[in-house]
Amino acid sequence: MPLKSYKPVTPSNRYKMWSDFSEITKTEPEKSLLEPKKRSGGRNNRGRITCRHIGGGHKKKYRLIDFKRKRRDEPAKVIAIEYDPNRTARIALLQYKGGQKSYILAPAGLEVGTAITAGEKVAPEVGNALPLKAIPLGSSIHNVEIQPGRGGQVARSAGQSATLSNREAGYALVRMPSGEIRKIHEECYATMGVVGNHEHMNIVSGKAGRSRWLGIRPTVRGMCMNPVDHPNGGGEGKSKSGGGRQHLKSPWGHAKGLRTRPKKKASDAFIVTSRRDKKRR
Repeated sequence: MPLKSYKPVTPSNRYKMWSDFSEITKTEPEKSLLEPKKRSGGRNNRGRITCRHIGGGHKKKYRLIDFKRKRRDEPAKVIAIEYDPNRTARIALLQYKGGQKSYILAPAGLEVGTAITAGEKVAPEVGNALPLKAIPLGSSIHNVEIQPGRGGQVARSAGQSATLSNREAGYALVRMPSGEIRKIHEECYATMGVVGNHEHMNIVSGKAGRSRWLGIRPTVRGMCMNPVDHPNGGGEGKSKSGGGRQHLKSPWGHAKGLRTRPKKKASDAFIVTSRRDKKRR
């Protein structure tokens, strides 16, 4: 997916880098695979804002993605690559022999007309889904299940992939995109290849209005507020003592940077190498 730059005829085009959408082959979504998507505006069930900086934006409908690859040993043909406003990755529209259609995440290199399958005995090719016990070691995979039958949860955003590094005692050792090495049951399914649209990280919107189209509202720094509005507010100018620069502390008590993961979490038994251990080396 190459990026497209623009002539700086307006201030918003001066630094704008946007996708050219050359890989998109179908502009209208499949109506049978759409669901309404309600916006929260950052509010909870009591109508109170619990997550700031959310609101507005263009209306969207949710595309039903088959993260479980439910239809096993049934070949499907890729009939389109589409844009999905709900995620950074592109999605591929599949059609099975009976005429049924479904969406999957589109891996890099998947083209229209390709036949792909999910099952234990299929070839380890891009787009095919296999259990971890049937995938060659060292392969790049995405949409990885953590528990058998739950559906893919790991490596689903644009350009992401995990690596199958080893297998032992009924478990596969998978290197996550974060660098963490984790044990996952070898019956869990994963899809071969790397998620497409890898240039997404280099996109520059060019103007604030484009963030508003995405439903992202402006963020005001707490240091600019008054003490009544934020723990970091107050002080004469950029105060380093009384206001603005004191030790950060949230209304719930923990200071900025505190690890919020429970110290005795059950899934710790499946983490072979922590992502933080990787950074220390």
